[in-house]
Amino acid sequence: MDLTNVSPARRAVLEKIAEYEREGRFDEAVEEDPPCKELLPEDVDYLDKKLSSKIKTRAANFVGDRFFKGQIKKGEIIIDGVEGSEYFSAFEKGAIVTCNHFAPADNYILFHCIRKHINGGLLYKIIREGNYTNFPGLYGFLFRNCNTLPLSRNRRTMMNLLSAVNTLLKQGKTILIYPEQNMWWNYRKPRPFKVGGFKMAYRANVPVVPAFITMKHDETKKDADGYPLQRHTVHIMPPVYPDLTLGEKLGAQKLMEETFALYKAKYEEVYGEPLNYEP
Repeated sequence: MDLTNVSPARRAVLEKIAEYEREGRFDEAVEEDPPCKELLPEDVDYLDKKLSSKIKTRAANFVGDRFFKGQIKKGEIIIDGVEGSEYFSAFEKGAIVTCNHFAPADNYILFHCIRKHINGGLLYKIIREGNYTNFPGLYGFLFRNCNTLPLSRNRRTMMNLLSAVNTLLKQGKTILIYPEQNMWWNYRKPRPFKVGGFKMAYRANVPVVPAFITMKHDETKKDADGYPLQRHTVHIMPPVYPDLTLGEKLGAQKLMEETFALYKAKYEEVYGEPLNYEP
């Protein structure tokens, strides 16, 4: 497409995406991430055990819901629909849901489409350490309090995270992971996965429910950067269950490969082209 009227900052991101695709650097960030504070165990209350955490979480969910519903109402986020409702039952007893990561609001697009079918109506989200620590204002408040589960460089903090994830899954909750790792703005292809989230599913013996969001340009509206607004369709695909006869390493690898195969097939079905990356 013609990028003449797209802001220089967004053009730079798109050029870096093309560069990283050519070089096979699929898990690297394409936007500048400033250094972030290391999260220590006392910095995060993963299971909202404190009263203050419970209050902040409730407030953040209320504010975030109003904010994103407002964006949908104003047409700034466009959701054309959801396919695969026959697989909603997989969320009833705890699940890892995976999603491609292409925009800050993609988690809400997914949540909006499945919220009535997940246990407790809450979607827990694994997020980057820097997203938890670095963002000011409204987004920072939401990143820290909207049922988010931040990663950390600190070993003890990560142990707390893994314990919390296992507890939540055993309670029947749904946890979102981005197996591609970093966000690539408006990138449509599924990128190679990291295995970490699939290990979480294997340990808790819960299914992985793949969700793939496809996009098409809105021909009448542009965003603040001069790029066409995207129209989104959420595709829920068949759940993938752990094979407990394999052991964690092989079992998680199999979960990952079977999940990615579903993404590849859905991409090729919707976009009508083979999944190939630029050499």
